[in-house]
Amino acid sequence: MLNIGQIEEGFVLDHIKAGKSMSIYKHLGLDKNEDTVAIIKNARSEKMGRKDILKIECDINSLDLDVLAYIDHNITVNVVKDGEIVDKKELVLPREIKNVIKCHNPRCITSIEQGLPHIFVLADEKREIYRCKYCEEKYAPKADSGL
Repeated sequence: MLNIGQIEEGFVLDHIKAGKSMSIYKHLGLDKNEDTVAIIKNARSEKMGRKDILKIECDINSLDLDVLAYIDHNITVNVVKDGEIVDKKELVLPREIKNVIKCHNPRCITSIEQGLPHIFVLADEKREIYRCKYCEEKYAPKADSGL
């Protein structure tokens, strides 16, 4: 049996679709900081068949839950303090996301002005559709983007 030690303060992200943990790791910027991260891929799950899990030892105010909610709002976020789960956060699709995805419209101002942030607004909550704030182009994820 696999044994990963407990964390004192941070998050346990559970019920991640199998194979998505590395994309989440990258998009949360976990590769750019010194936090301890345990990645469990393809764990058995009664509910999902297979799932990924991330255990992140970090300041509980440092994780961008909007980015996480955009990637997959069905992920279970367990908040850990003093080695115990003290809260479970329910993720909801953010109304606006900034610099997570990029506009693919070549005529969009973000294609011309390189320093401009890529901002997308939730246009249709039921179908989970985001549109560029500047040109209203619908975001269509590329197959290799991980999103």
